[in-house]
Amino acid sequence: MMEDKKPPFNFAVIGAAGYVAPKHFKAIQDTGNNLVAALDTSDSVGIMDSYSYDAAFFTEFERFDRHAEKLKRNDPQKRIHYVSICSPNYLHDAHIRFALRIGADAICEKPLVLNPWNLDALSEIENETGCRIYNILQLRVHPSILALKEKIDTENKNKKYLIDMSYITSRGNWYFNSWKGVMEKSGGIATNIGIHFFDMLLWIFGDVKYSEVHVSNKKKTGGFIELEKAKVRWFLSVDRDDLPEEVKKRGNPTFRSITVDEEEIEFSGGFTELHTLVYRDILEGRGFGIEHARPSINLVSSIREMNPGKHSSNNIHPFLLK
Repeated sequence: MMEDKKPPFNFAVIGAAGYVAPKHFKAIQDTGNNLVAALDTSDSVGIMDSYSYDAAFFTEFERFDRHAEKLKRNDPQKRIHYVSICSPNYLHDAHIRFALRIGADAICEKPLVLNPWNLDALSEIENETGCRIYNILQLRVHPSILALKEKIDTENKNKKYLIDMSYITSRGNWYFNSWKGVMEKSGGIATNIGIHFFDMLLWIFGDVKYSEVHVSNKKKTGGFIELEKAKVRWFLSVDRDDLPEEVKKRGNPTFRSITVDEEEIEFSGGFTELHTLVYRDILEGRGFGIEHARPSINLVSSIREMNPGKHSSNNIHPFLLK
């Protein structure tokens, strides 16, 4: 890491037209830093004007790469200090490598990479460059989740907790015709929409001891994992038909629920500032790195390789028994 790195910092965003990019723009602004460059193959990035009129924008990676190199070599004060990566999952690894190559730290959306073996190579590049790789694991800073972790850490329970985890987020046909619907590019449902929930569960309840998958297709997946402190029935879906009837009647497109020993953990609110909190942790020398991300990446990778099978009904999520 270069010695000239001091606040305010210069940020570039890769994937500027994506769904999650505005959360990164806001976090950069909220932490008092500068958006100086952005990249996306789509030019639908007018939202950038809310955060910077001066940021350079590129639709071609080669020109973006050349610009970043020129800033690094011509004026150390203007070089890019952080690259925020909001690109499709399968490109994260390459874009992280780009960030470190130009002497910047990488702040990457979930999943950090698709395959566990990519983590070791990135760790080597971290050591070679002195730059850092951070992952956005925002549920770890959610007040309700922090309270749950504190509760579990202080309790001395002899039996394992019984958990039902459900996440249904309605998606139309566009989803399956985009990179999100391609297993090799998104990692599938468990990776694309579930990894932050799996990360949270592993962080609180410990390592995976056993895992099985009950259903797996392009719209939904569900299964069972036994952790050190919990038994978890889980269900993930992008199919609107899976929403509970009361949720449909309210017109809500999304349903998320986590129960611990049949007690609902309320965390439906409080999401608007989580990226900013993660950014503040990073800028203060903390943040979530490669080893924080590894357990959940190992788990979703194994889920991706499992064939659904018949198992004990006690392990099957209630939504799959309907």
